[in-house]
Amino acid sequence: MTQPLSPVTPPPWQRRLYQRASAIVLKPQSTWRAIDGEAASIRALFVFYVLPLAAIGPVAGFLGGQIFGRGVGVLGTVYRPSFFNALSMAVIQYVFAVLAVAALGVIIQALARQFGAAPDQIQAFKVAIYGSTAAWLAGVFLIFPPLSILSLVGFYSLYLIYTGLPKLMKAPDDKALIYGIVTLICAVLIWVITGALGAALTPRAVI
Repeated sequence: MTQPLSPVTPPPWQRRLYQRASAIVLKPQSTWRAIDGEAASIRALFVFYVLPLAAIGPVAGFLGGQIFGRGVGVLGTVYRPSFFNALSMAVIQYVFAVLAVAALGVIIQALARQFGAAPDQIQAFKVAIYGSTAAWLAGVFLIFPPLSILSLVGFYSLYLIYTGLPKLMKAPDDKALIYGIVTLICAVLIWVITGALGAALTPRAVI
């Protein structure tokens, strides 16, 4: 007698997170196609994707500062920020990282009608969230200050956003290019503004 097939248990969210993050970075074209057809909710995207990945940079920076210290000044003076200052900085950076991706999702949706794209909120947030993956992953280099310059590879997220935007937002061919350029400009401005606000709100260390 044939045994009934048992339902396939989906992998735990941690494994799905790893699989999706690595796929979007290494195989963006095929991964965006898969993302396009997926059912999703903004809440689930934030809880199971944004919140864990956005924490990489702040946590790495916190640990790097406490373990190795930070270089300051032209002479390369090294200091270790106090635990309170370092923790405050990490929390502020984390909050602004989450706010930045939310703002980008709102802007992508708001611009959609202007460029003949589908004003779909879920799709807009998919672009903003999955497109930001590289920027979040690159934060791991902050754990060792001499390697922090490598965090610039996070700008690969601009390419991810640019490739995912026309696929998910269904922008017409004649407007997809300008839609992508405007979105990238907005993304950079959001990163600059949130970074500046985060720096302004961070408690000053006494050296």
